[in-house]
Amino acid sequence: MFRKSFRLKIILPPVIVIVILIVVLSFFSLQNLLSFSDLLIDEKFTANVNSLDRYLEDSKANSRAAVISLASNPDVIRAVRERDRDEILRIFTPLFDLYRINFYTILDNEGTVLVRVHEPDNYGDSLAYQQNIKDAIDGKVSTYFEEGTAVKVSVRTGAPVYDTDGALIGILSSGVRFDSEEAIAELKKHLNSDVAIFLGDTMIPTAMNEDIVETAAGQRLSPEIIEAVIDGKHEYRGNSVFLGETYASFYKPLLDAQDEAFATIFLGMPLTKLMAESNKLIWSELTIGLIALLVSIALLSLIISSITKPISMLADKMNDFANGDIDIDIATRREDEIGRLNLSLYKSVDTIQKLLGEIRSIIAEQAKGNVDYHFESESFSGIYRQLADDISELANFSMKDHLTEIPNRRSFDNRLELTWNWAKREKSPLSLMIVDIDKFKNYNDEFGHQQGDVALQTVAGSLKHLIKRSSDYCARWGGEEFIVLLSDTDAAGAIDVAENIRSKIEGTIIPCSDAKAERVTVSIGLCTQIPTSETSIDSLISKTDSALYQAKEKGRNCCMQDMAVRP
Repeated sequence: MFRKSFRLKIILPPVIVIVILIVVLSFFSLQNLLSFSDLLIDEKFTANVNSLDRYLEDSKANSRAAVISLASNPDVIRAVRERDRDEILRIFTPLFDLYRINFYTILDNEGTVLVRVHEPDNYGDSLAYQQNIKDAIDGKVSTYFEEGTAVKVSVRTGAPVYDTDGALIGILSSGVRFDSEEAIAELKKHLNSDVAIFLGDTMIPTAMNEDIVETAAGQRLSPEIIEAVIDGKHEYRGNSVFLGETYASFYKPLLDAQDEAFATIFLGMPLTKLMAESNKLIWSELTIGLIALLVSIALLSLIISSITKPISMLADKMNDFANGDIDIDIATRREDEIGRLNLSLYKSVDTIQKLLGEIRSIIAEQAKGNVDYHFESESFSGIYRQLADDISELANFSMKDHLTEIPNRRSFDNRLELTWNWAKREKSPLSLMIVDIDKFKNYNDEFGHQQGDVALQTVAGSLKHLIKRSSDYCARWGGEEFIVLLSDTDAAGAIDVAENIRSKIEGTIIPCSDAKAERVTVSIGLCTQIPTSETSIDSLISKTDSALYQAKEKGRNCCMQDMAVRP
């Protein structure tokens, strides 16, 4: 009788609450379905509008950053001075993705096009009428939304290019276009909306979506939109009929240097689609909630059961666990209060065992010099997940250089020992090189430590990219020095790799507002040995360091190979 009453006291109140919740939730969900859908549509559309504003601001910033950085580049200045179109194309063609720019136009000091990098065969015309070009001729850097000759709708920045004697020798203009099919596709992907671009009051004939290309060609703005957006220069938001369908619409005017709305960006989401998505989401949430409530009732019934097992058994197991015994056998089949306690203890033991397993895996990977391992912290919850994240962070901190995101010296020492032993067994050549940034102290003194950090990160990234084989390894050795380990590599192969690293880094431009800081060079010392019982790791490092010293003595920006031990 007590058992039945006890179960009823536990089960009955939650069941009553659940039933009430279901009835109330269903009633209010039906009452608020329409208003909630409207709110959901409005919030989604507002997010897309905000994303468009951020996209336009980012495009301005990218355009401005590109011309400011490149207008003072010595290679650019030399190519513009010599009117070397091939050299200009060579310099600028790889830079579209770097600055997220769609076009570069290089002009002479009077505004005549020397090269359109995006259209190499289209040049020789004058763009002196564009405001960004006029400002550049006057010595100013300016950014505008403008209509151009080859690119109709874009944001573009113009900057003067000065010779070393301060004379204006050319103009650099770059920007992000909005009038191509690729640009429309990028905006659609970025904004998750239908997008159209209007030049004046006429839609540019690019596909707003694949099904309406012919219908969209020649589409014009309605008089109401023209009055608000083109004439009034205001954003317009509301429902409108576009291409025969009712859209939640947003029209944004693009104002040129004369503060005239020469183009318009349209964002639209079909109302039928939005309503269908909103209603689907609402009913999905209601269904999930109902299922969750029903599952809760079922689980609650399973949990409530009689207390039959001696509590002392559980107490003994908990005491063993508290004293460090995590291999205890815990039965989890009981469905009463004791069973729940058993389950909790089982989960705790399982969590501790998994944590220890992860820690052992970390230690094993660190012993191999590996730093790119994944700690399965997602499988933990609560304070255990925080602990797992802390362990992972501590492991990464101890084995990875946090400035350059490559392995640190400790990781390298572990990998070197393993590779040395393997090469010794296999009688295989092992090559080591130390890479040192030339005159790095002077670089820091002249440009500051923050730019010095950028140089270190750039060199580290180049090394990581250039070291191709999975068995090879690079790490930060300390300060401005990096170290590279090449397994199963003879002296000839090692010098080829070293020279490739040296030349690639020498040719790498490091972004900086100061034109003097666009490049660094490195000196490399390397040594190759076939490990034997008479040789040692310390000897290999010492000979490599000696070779580096010889490279510096030779004048830097070169590679020197220790000749004492050759395979």
